[in-house]
Amino acid sequence: MPQSPITIRFVDEAQLAQEPAAVRSWCKASGFVAQPGQFCLVPGMAVGVEGAIAQVLLGQPTSLDTWSLGLLSTTLPPGHYALEADLPGEIATKLCLGWKLGQYRFDRYKQAGPTGTPAELPELQIPSQADSDYIEAAVAATTLTRDLINTPVNDMGPTQLAAEALALAQVHGAEISIIIGDDLLAQNYPMVHAVGRASSDLPRVIDLRWGEADAMAVTLVGKGVCFDSGGLNIKSSGGMKLMKKDMGGAAQVLGAAKMIMQLNLPVRLRVLVGAVENSISGNAMRPLDILNSRKGLSVEVGNTDAEGRLVLGDILWEAASEDPALVVDFATLTGAARVALGSELPALFASQPDTAAALLAAGAAVDDPLWQLPLHQPYRAMLESKVADLSNISNSSFGGAITAALFLQEFVKPETNWMHVDVMSWNLRSLPGRPEGGEAMAMRAVVQMIQNRVSAAISG
Repeated sequence: MPQSPITIRFVDEAQLAQEPAAVRSWCKASGFVAQPGQFCLVPGMAVGVEGAIAQVLLGQPTSLDTWSLGLLSTTLPPGHYALEADLPGEIATKLCLGWKLGQYRFDRYKQAGPTGTPAELPELQIPSQADSDYIEAAVAATTLTRDLINTPVNDMGPTQLAAEALALAQVHGAEISIIIGDDLLAQNYPMVHAVGRASSDLPRVIDLRWGEADAMAVTLVGKGVCFDSGGLNIKSSGGMKLMKKDMGGAAQVLGAAKMIMQLNLPVRLRVLVGAVENSISGNAMRPLDILNSRKGLSVEVGNTDAEGRLVLGDILWEAASEDPALVVDFATLTGAARVALGSELPALFASQPDTAAALLAAGAAVDDPLWQLPLHQPYRAMLESKVADLSNISNSSFGGAITAALFLQEFVKPETNWMHVDVMSWNLRSLPGRPEGGEAMAMRAVVQMIQNRVSAAISG
């Protein structure tokens, strides 16, 4: 008969004191006192049962969240494990998701381990009360997002990013069109073209559509700068090192799209991505060039390293043109947002307070938080240009995340229900369930908010 899975149990100090004497003695010898973050492997001999491990005791945290098992999923010995049976379904779903996300590895470019095979990882049994469909969709979406960001530009330029979107569309039966190179000028995406024209890998606009025509319309917009040299305002070597992640916004919306389609949410989904490489060559855009935009506004290029907002400007105007119920853009847009909130908390800007509140609540519910910053309208004057309708940079060194968001707001209609997520898309440190490297941030929050809105509309 197959061996029963090893149970993982959460215990606090009082519960630990109720364990059999042999277990208490073993825990004491192991230094386990049931503090949050501690765990103890209890051998079978401590409870009179044959076998290597009888159970795993885990210090009870203040509250159980998605990341409570994230560390165990890579530190426990290989084997089959199970959660204690009486956990509520919502908690079990979170714990299983965090376990699986913690086992992510980006090993595409690494040889196998010393034995020639990948290291064996422990397995967690998904309990019946957990939402296995949600876990599977969230893991697949997060894996896609992380993989896209982690892949270097020599294998993830605009061409490959478009190919990934095409593959995603084919898997889920979505429609997709891709506008490439000078066709961007013919089809009126002049700022996307200007940013990407200096690269040998031609710029492109990716347009994916899925869902029923009469469903709630949701449009997701992603900044897909596959590498950012800074253009002629070239970045320092330190500033350029992580710029393979500058397409993190595109990765987030493709991951969100995968999750929405895999869960078959009843929405009319559109995904728009501007895929470019901000390079340097004889035809690169220059400081103080004046660009036309899809909206018709003229934009003075104050700095070629503020290129992402130019790409998004054209794409957002197209997104708003169909008057969807919701427009959300994701972008690795400003260092100022990281200074304000750190690298692990995305900044949210929103045109409608109730929608912002709904997203913040959804993020808190699924342990995928954001923090709202204001669209402070008096700062709009900092984007004025003497020779064009507006500049792509502020005339102040302060409030950079806000002025960047105000620039984007120029390219959505006043009535558009629009949210902008300024996101790092990269873990600078490894945390439980979140290894260092490319990361999906606020992606599950946005999907949850959309799911909540759809559910409310159906029940209402």
